[in-house]
Amino acid sequence: MTGSGPVGPELGNSLCGHYSTGRTLINHGKPLMICVSREEAISLVSVAPINILFIHLKRSSLLEVASTSIMAPTYSSVVFSVRRREPVLVVPSEPTPNELKQLSDIDDQEGLRFQFPLIMFYSNYNPSILMVQKIDDPAKVIREALAKALVYYYPFAGRLKEGHNRKLMVDCTGEGILFVEGDADVTLAQLGDTIRPPCPYIEEFLHDVPGSNAILGCPLLLIQVTRLRCGGFVFAVRLNHTISDSLGLVQLLRAVAEMTSGACAPSQQPVWQREIFNARDPPRVTCIHHEYEEGDKTIDNNSTTPTLQEEINSINMVHKSFFFGPKEMGSLRKHLPPHLWASSSTFEILSACLWRCRTIALAFDPNEDVRLSCMINARGKQGLQVPNGYYGNAFAFPTALTKAELLCNNPLGYALELVKKTKSQMSEEYIRSVTGLMVTKGRPRYITAGNYLVADTTRVGFEGIDFGWGKPVYGGPSGAIPYVSFYARFKNSKGEDGVVVPIWLPLPAMERFQQELLKITREPRIITSML
Repeated sequence: MTGSGPVGPELGNSLCGHYSTGRTLINHGKPLMICVSREEAISLVSVAPINILFIHLKRSSLLEVASTSIMAPTYSSVVFSVRRREPVLVVPSEPTPNELKQLSDIDDQEGLRFQFPLIMFYSNYNPSILMVQKIDDPAKVIREALAKALVYYYPFAGRLKEGHNRKLMVDCTGEGILFVEGDADVTLAQLGDTIRPPCPYIEEFLHDVPGSNAILGCPLLLIQVTRLRCGGFVFAVRLNHTISDSLGLVQLLRAVAEMTSGACAPSQQPVWQREIFNARDPPRVTCIHHEYEEGDKTIDNNSTTPTLQEEINSINMVHKSFFFGPKEMGSLRKHLPPHLWASSSTFEILSACLWRCRTIALAFDPNEDVRLSCMINARGKQGLQVPNGYYGNAFAFPTALTKAELLCNNPLGYALELVKKTKSQMSEEYIRSVTGLMVTKGRPRYITAGNYLVADTTRVGFEGIDFGWGKPVYGGPSGAIPYVSFYARFKNSKGEDGVVVPIWLPLPAMERFQQELLKITREPRIITSML
């Protein structure tokens, strides 16, 4: 199969006409609460504790679009529309193997069976491709490069199916990935600082093509390229998380970028080898895993336990982002004893701070267990021997556990020590133990009660993807879900480099969270001892 073509009836029948349109109101400046006037689909961007693809907010839900006082841009409102063409299936440009390939025991765990959206915004300030190839249509360039890259990454063009005991495998059929192109009557400058997460217009820049979002039997990638009025564009992608993690996705996108510049093959050849992360024979669980539910549990689709969607719809939720630049991080460090100043990373300090502030804000029972799960990359860990080019899921979530009272009443250094200890648990034995747990306990779910999961995407490499128009102004996750936050690189309106963190909390808790955060970032005090 070669080239690209329209989608089949199962995906295309519900589309009306050649274009679909949508309108979005962006308000920059003071924080703005938007009561969602229509059913708004907010795509899951991290580990899904249950098997759902999209969260639909009720009319009572609230979406925080503007920033907090930590990061407060001032722009005027703008209304814009997006006109989309009918989606097409982009298939490999050359014939590829027709085979079944099993996913690993890390890939097909229950918590990764969801769709993962990311977004990148490009200006038109450095269009090197115009000077070399005289091409000014990013959608055309990227679509053609995708077809070439899929020759090497052909499993992405296949479809997932289940085998014995719900084991996932890729049927490498070459059916292709979904591709949508559109035009928005707005400029990048008008969008302003709202390009950072949470993205209030993800639905406009990443259309949920009807019939495309199931885990089984659907395209593994959905890509939308939206041209902006200024000559820039938005590249948004939805990934079936079982096939790859964010580092694997970036590896594919780098290959696409290389193809746009005329390369015949990717500089990094892809490696499948999913058996690296399969359980031992016999499987063994040798570590304590606070991140997963206990006991032998199977998936019950008729369960009366409230789903994440029901939990969200039961109360007004607020989605906000917070910027941490040199000033804020400097303030946090002043809350730490000297022996932790130099030995702690930005990720460790920030995670300790957010975990503590969030726990205080949610007002847990003092004796309740609270957790912090840290997403840790397995690549480069001694003993695992993950080859360069591996693009499967390669991470684990070692988890800190303590009582709410201890976390809230102790200084920041207490939380930081727990974070550092938790990160140090990540090893070959730990991830082997996770694979054993998946096999022996029937893929237990991630635990959500009292848990907060954090993942650092600042070093994944989205900011380096150049399709010929220069590097993105922002590249990374589009938002958060109630239990999960991604850390992303961002340059604020003052030109300061820092980390932006999206948070999703009930409205009263968000107000308390902001108060706690302001205390610790604006009222630093020197600590000489934790005793």
